Amino acid sequence: MERRQIFERRQPLPYLAYVHEAALRMRFGGVEVTRDQLKHLAERSEQDGIDVRVVPASVSGFPGAGHAVLYAEGPVAQLDTVQLDSAHGPVFTSAEAQLTKYRAHLDWMNDASLPPAASRDLILGIAREL
Repeated sequence: MERRQIFERRQPLPYLAYVHEAALRMRFGGVEVTRDQLKHLAERSEQDGIDVRVVPASVSGFPGAGHAVLYAEGPVAQLDTVQLDSAHGPVFTSAEAQLTKYRAHLDWMNDASLPPAASRDLILGIAREL
């Protein structure tokens, strides 16, 4: 609930999320909870500054698959930071070679993902299938 406050500010920061279709089909907490989460995700994706893009299951390969990645960028690229979630806790990196690697991953995801409206349609379609 506290993380939600970031999106409810007067001037929220822009947020771009890439989600693989397989993650949307996992039923954590049961059917109703999953359906509610998918609907909430679709609703939030209509908010200004929030862009949710789905990488469809038909796309083969996925750089960094299995890892949650947060790429925090700002006006000075040298200060960008990547946070990787692992079983042992978060790992942060800001080394230029690593940032270059993750920028390439994000470029790949951008090219492989559905546009925002098609992503929202797929999310809502999965919710209806449950």
